[in-house]
Amino acid sequence: MVGVHTVIDCATGRPEEPIKTVDWEGKVALIQCAKAMGIQKYVFYSIHNCDKHPEVPLMEIKYCTEKFLQDSGLNHVIIRLCGFMQGLIGQYAVPILEEKSVWGTDAPTRIAYMDTQDIARLTLVALRNEKCNGKLLTFAGPRAWTTQEVITLCERLAGQDANVTTVPVSVLRFTRQLTRCFEWTSDVADRLAFSEVLTSDIVFSVPMTETYSLLGVEQKDMVTLEKYLQDYFTNILKKLKGLKAQSKQSDFYI
Repeated sequence: MVGVHTVIDCATGRPEEPIKTVDWEGKVALIQCAKAMGIQKYVFYSIHNCDKHPEVPLMEIKYCTEKFLQDSGLNHVIIRLCGFMQGLIGQYAVPILEEKSVWGTDAPTRIAYMDTQDIARLTLVALRNEKCNGKLLTFAGPRAWTTQEVITLCERLAGQDANVTTVPVSVLRFTRQLTRCFEWTSDVADRLAFSEVLTSDIVFSVPMTETYSLLGVEQKDMVTLEKYLQDYFTNILKKLKGLKAQSKQSDFYI
């Protein structure tokens, strides 16, 4: 790490890895290492509203990491995120094109998804802006969407209906309670803890006017979910049509 002056920490544990080991012990070690090396700026990606949900292990750990970084003395910027547009491709778009089941919930939770390229661009702007030093920023997309609204949008753009399998949030909560009874399924229980958030009727979004003003960018330059998915489906359906393929041929989706 010779010559490194900035750390952008966007790492997190995989689903099969223990949350505490990666997202707490690993982060503490990395922050301490950055401090010892004299890193000039540390950027940490967190989760929106993590301070309001201590019952969710990952969100509690993210909040604790924020506090640890703030107390470390490092010059830092903390960025809380709401959701990624890219994650919707594998979750909804591809299954619809493959005529496979799309899994959803009956939760009213709304999420303001954001393009990862926009997140990266705003992060670089924040890095160069001295006014952002020590700040806690939240990045959110132009509009907050429910699961059903996202599925409906994908159906319209794909030109076909989705085979939706709805999982009641109550089932997720029961499954979490069950998996907490066994040590070998404790990590699964931690992941399912997000079901507690889904039942809270919360909106994962924030007004971005002040943030745009601070960073010197405009909302019109941000990619909307409609535009992002429209581009995806247009490109994919064009390729499939050109190759005279059926929608179930998934080799060209990714």
